[in-house]
Amino acid sequence: MITRRHLAALLLPLCAVSLTACDAAGAPAPEPSADESDPVSTGAPAPDAASTGANSDAGGAASDEGSNPDISPTPPPGCTDGSGVNEGYPDLTPPKLTAEAERGEEGARNVLLYFSRALELKEFNQAYALMRQQARQKTSVAQLTKRFADFGEITVSAPKGTMEGAAGTTYYTAPATITGSNGQKLTGDIVLNRVNDVPGATPDQLRWRVYSFDMSAK
Repeated sequence: MITRRHLAALLLPLCAVSLTACDAAGAPAPEPSADESDPVSTGAPAPDAASTGANSDAGGAASDEGSNPDISPTPPPGCTDGSGVNEGYPDLTPPKLTAEAERGEEGARNVLLYFSRALELKEFNQAYALMRQQARQKTSVAQLTKRFADFGEITVSAPKGTMEGAAGTTYYTAPATITGSNGQKLTGDIVLNRVNDVPGATPDQLRWRVYSFDMSAK
């Protein structure tokens, strides 16, 4: 039986590819070529309506073509415990981008998408792994899990964001809304950052990570 988690795993690569079109600087979507037969539409909404929700056909981030993780729709035997929480499946490690893409908004939204997916699929361990120490100081995996325990199905929407540079570090701030199927709603900003390409920067510092995750009940 195909479960919501399995369906989300199948949709995830489409989500990452679809936002490449959404986040392009106002560029119109290309017309299908004449030799394409039965093209598949990802149903991606316009950037101002994009959602990273697991029940949506569009994601909030972009990745290079062919860089999406190879996710099997069926968990390996013994991979999950059936709880649907912190099962470690699917693997939500953000795919690698080109160096140029990684430095800009595309790189930030790539990580934002996978962080949001981790929350939606209740993979809080994996969401926590994408946080910097500054964000981890305000919560633990256990606290994060407890915070969303009674949300039911989770949808994360973070369609837009702004880039800002400061003291050798670039920040990306995305206003976000997290909604539970039980009616609960959190709003706030998800802030990601990365150190600019300076001598001595570590590989982790050069990756986009969640620097701040301040959400409050609406």
